[in-house]
Amino acid sequence: MFSKKKVKSTQIDTLIGHNTTVTGDIHFSSGLHIEGTLNGNLIADDHDKAVLIISEQGVINGDVNASVVIINGKVKGNVSSSTTLEMAQHAKVTGNVHYNLLEMEVGAEVNGSLNHVAAGQHKATQSPSNRNPADDVDSSNNPLTG
Repeated sequence: MFSKKKVKSTQIDTLIGHNTTVTGDIHFSSGLHIEGTLNGNLIADDHDKAVLIISEQGVINGDVNASVVIINGKVKGNVSSSTTLEMAQHAKVTGNVHYNLLEMEVGAEVNGSLNHVAAGQHKATQSPSNRNPADDVDSSNNPLTG
């Protein structure tokens, strides 16, 4: 199910290892593989060529923004993928997901909303410091707000 063609065409030049914890935002281009923990946001600087892989042991506590995102670990934050989002069996996302193309294996979880974004109309996630939590709430069906 998970195509290796995409990963092979982009070099994975950065690895955050299993016993590593990083605190702070990471800006990257090309490929990034996470097996450890990141307490911060992941932002692809060269969005069209960026590939992010989060392994089964990988944990992200922050927002993710890249072209191709492959998750088999945990993300506590919003995920934004302008091209392809692949969620493997152990993937768990607690936050809203913005995607153009979604592949999801049995067992993968999203605790938040799934939002399709047409190609070329990528919605970048905002960092938590700039994000208004009220923007994450759909009040259209709330009888109290009309």
